[in-house]
Amino acid sequence: MKPAKIVFLDAATYGDASLRRFTAVWDCEIHQATKPNETITRLAGRTIAVTNKVAFDHAVLNAAEARDLALIAVAATGTDIVDRTAAAERGIKVCNVPGYAAQSVAQFTMALILELATRAARYGGAVKAGEWQKSPVFSLLIYPSVELSGKKLGIVGYGNIGRAVARMARGFGMEVLVAARPGASSAPPAGRIPLEQLLPQADVVSLHCPLTPQTRNLINEQSLALMKPSAFLINTARGALIDEPALILALQENRLAAAALDVISQEPPAADHPMVLAAGMLDNLLVTPHTAWSARESRERLLNEVAENIAAFLGGIERNLVA
Repeated sequence: MKPAKIVFLDAATYGDASLRRFTAVWDCEIHQATKPNETITRLAGRTIAVTNKVAFDHAVLNAAEARDLALIAVAATGTDIVDRTAAAERGIKVCNVPGYAAQSVAQFTMALILELATRAARYGGAVKAGEWQKSPVFSLLIYPSVELSGKKLGIVGYGNIGRAVARMARGFGMEVLVAARPGASSAPPAGRIPLEQLLPQADVVSLHCPLTPQTRNLINEQSLALMKPSAFLINTARGALIDEPALILALQENRLAAAALDVISQEPPAADHPMVLAAGMLDNLLVTPHTAWSARESRERLLNEVAENIAAFLGGIERNLVA
């Protein structure tokens, strides 16, 4: 194997976490961000590429500049940014980091649920805007508030994050329902129910499944029609799990009480992205900038795991390989 020559394609996504654990050991070329038309050029002479969201499609993987590439170290859990078939054909290994952000994403998910249930941030904004100061009584009751205790939380995707959310939700007195894996060919594990049975029962639906052909637009016009008009929808997984025009219409027509999304179909979004525009106009839609994963502890854990994956690969050990 050729000496390790590592390229970081989107180092800015790790924030202020240090990359010294890599640069002190290996030859590293670091780019804070990489545009699609820059990816191929930056792979020249590099044997390992570290990417969070920079995509590796068939054209990138088969470019002459990528001839030395031996490993794509995905600094994330999801690997939908990599054409794994093309990587396998080239003999390029792909690894990921499962479970690193479970606690961070789970607590952010609960924060979104709590915000929809209590409108705490909106009430804080009302104080800043002088609304409480004008109230004729001691309190201000301009936003709806509900208790989570006794409500049913439907979880779609019961991996590390889904299980962490379930534990936290039970602490609030919620009953947890778990959906069977969408598109699964085998019988679901005991206790899991089909999505079409879960949706009519759930007061809150939280998405934690990967993006696959079977889960793309999983929440669409038909599935939204099954949900209670009083229900909340939470998505901290992948934006494309939701048919966004269908969701916007359901919120506009009050066929769904509220939605909170940390992910949308284009990231970062264009200024005129429909979900961004809708978030500015609808009181029942909250959009946050894909930040659920980003607690400092989570980012440090992520980079430690990436470094361990690379060290294992260079030592001839299979670790977190997905292709």
